[in-house]
Amino acid sequence: MANGRNGYLLMGGIASVGAGAVHFMAAGMHTEHATLARLMVVLAAVQCATGLAVLLSERKLVVTSMLAVNAFAAAMWVFTRFADVPWIAGLTAESPQVADTICAALGALAAVAGGIGLLRPTATVPPMRSGIAAAAVGVLALAAMLNGVGHVHSHGDTGDHAHAAGEEHAHGEDHGTDPAWPRPWDPTEPIDLSGVSGVNADQQARATDLVRRTLDGLPAFADVNSVGALGFRSIGDSATGYEHYINMGYIRDSNFLDPAHPESLVYRVDGTDRTLVSAMYIANGKKIDDPSLVDFGGSLMQWHVHDNLCWKAGDNGPVVAGVLDAQGNCPPNSINPGSGNPMVHVWIAPHQCGPFAALEGHGAGQASADGRRTDTCGHGDHSGGHR
Repeated sequence: MANGRNGYLLMGGIASVGAGAVHFMAAGMHTEHATLARLMVVLAAVQCATGLAVLLSERKLVVTSMLAVNAFAAAMWVFTRFADVPWIAGLTAESPQVADTICAALGALAAVAGGIGLLRPTATVPPMRSGIAAAAVGVLALAAMLNGVGHVHSHGDTGDHAHAAGEEHAHGEDHGTDPAWPRPWDPTEPIDLSGVSGVNADQQARATDLVRRTLDGLPAFADVNSVGALGFRSIGDSATGYEHYINMGYIRDSNFLDPAHPESLVYRVDGTDRTLVSAMYIANGKKIDDPSLVDFGGSLMQWHVHDNLCWKAGDNGPVVAGVLDAQGNCPPNSINPGSGNPMVHVWIAPHQCGPFAALEGHGAGQASADGRRTDTCGHGDHSGGHR
C-alpha cells in the first residue's frame, strides 16, 4: 500500500470517526436526558479523536486507545438491547434501530480493525480496495445520520419503544388518531401513550420516559415511616382515602420531574396502612402556561393548580382544612393562599384514568381559566382514583 500504511488501521480509523459522527447526531436527539447527551458527546469526541489519531500515527498506544473506546461503545450497545443502565437516566433497554445499529457496527469494525492492525502491523490493502471500503464506511455513517433525523427514540420501556419516522410522525406533528384519553393504566403492561391527537412524537417520548423513570425510582419511598427523615410531612388529608406528603426542600430545589426528588408523594390509606401509589411533581415558581410544562407531554399530561384549598396550622406545618364553600369562604381558622405552583401526577399503581390521572371532585384543582381537564375520566366511579 502507498506510504506503507497499514490498510486495516486506515479502515479502523475511518470507521471510528464515522461512529463518532453518528454519536454526535444522537446526542442532539437525547437532550431531554442531559447526562446521557453529555456522555454521548464525550464518547463521540473520543471516537473521532482516536480515529483521526490512528490515521496520523500507527503507534501501539494510539491504536489500542481506538480499539478500547470502540469496543466499549459496541459492547454498551449490545448490553442496552437487553437491559437498563439504571444510574444513567434515559440509557434503557430498547429494540435495535437502523441508526444505532450502524453506529454500533462501525464501532465494532473499528475495534476489530484495530486488533488486526496490532497483530499484523505490516499488513497492507491495495489502494483501490481501501478507497472503496473507506467510501462504504462514509456512506454507512451518512445513512445512519439521515435515518436518525427521522426517528425519535423513547428510552424507558422495552415493550413500547416509541419512534416516529418520516413526515407522518415528524417533530411537531400529531399521530393522526384520537382514541379516548385518558385510558386505563396498568403499570405491569407496556407503556402505551400512542395515538393521541395533538401529541407529537417528542412529547410522547418524554411522557413515556417520565412514566418509566417514576415506576423505577418512586418505590424507594414506599415505606411511609421512613420518608419523614427525608423531609416529607403529611398535609393531613388521610380522611379522603389518600394522603399527600410534601417535601419543601424538594419543592425549592432545581430538580424537575425527578423521581429521586419527588416534591409530593401520594399514599392510599387503608386504616393504619399506607401504600404508595403516585408521585405529585410540583414546578416551583412557574406559571401554569409555562412552555416547559405544557409542551413537555402535551395533552397527555395535565398541569394544574389548587386554587380552592383552605389551609390551617398543624403540628408539623400547614395542613389542609377543606375547600372554599359556595360563597368563597374557608372553614374557621383557615385561609386560602391562592393557586400556588403547578403540579402533575404520575401513578405507579393501576388507574382507570391513566398514568397522569389527577384529583377529581370539588378538590380537583384547576388546569386553565375555563377549568377544563384532560386527566379525569369524566364519570363517577374510579376504582383507582383519589381525592
